[in-house]
Amino acid sequence: MLGIDKLSYQSRWRQSDPMGKLVLYGVFLLLAMLSPPLYQALLLVFIAGLTCYLLRVGPRRYLRWLAIPLSFLLVGLVTIVLSLARQPDSLWWGIQIGNWWFGIDRVGLDTANQTLWRSLAALAATFWFVLNTPFPQLIQILKRCHAPRLLTEQILLTWRFIFILIEEAAAIHQAQSLRFGYLSLRTGYHSLAMLVGMLFTRVMIRYQQMVISLDMKLYQGDFHL
Repeated sequence: MLGIDKLSYQSRWRQSDPMGKLVLYGVFLLLAMLSPPLYQALLLVFIAGLTCYLLRVGPRRYLRWLAIPLSFLLVGLVTIVLSLARQPDSLWWGIQIGNWWFGIDRVGLDTANQTLWRSLAALAATFWFVLNTPFPQLIQILKRCHAPRLLTEQILLTWRFIFILIEEAAAIHQAQSLRFGYLSLRTGYHSLAMLVGMLFTRVMIRYQQMVISLDMKLYQGDFHL
């Protein structure tokens, strides 16, 4: 099982009503978007603490989850804070480069502060919802929200094939490793190329097997959701 799936099944709220989780998620997002930065920071701490409690994980592990999206967010904030101007009056701090001033913009600092806490609070709310809602409950939410049946089936099949893809890739990688396929950088690249080619073939074979099994069960074009 995927790591996200494992965490969702060990949540204390895994049996809770999925629509209730969806409503609470909407409330969290609304507060994250409309509250001032101070309340967004408090909301972030509250949601993070609630997530750690429900999933039985420590704060350090939760911070590692935030590290990857936070790195992308910080890159975006740098572009907001730094500015190029003809006059230094609009800059909080700057250096002159020819006829231009390059530095930190006062308005950009305020915008970056609001963007930072709004994004982190919304991200924490999304983490809370995804990590506390097992995949079958997500399908229930789509059904109760009257999402198109075709869309629901596509999501279900995509989720299923993710596991098939990982399973086949792990089996091929293990077989290659036992034959010293990753002993050096050169052989590693060669083995990786073979893995990609074989993976496509194996997945297509699994797909054909699934089609045959569905035909044997008198599949009529609709999955029982």
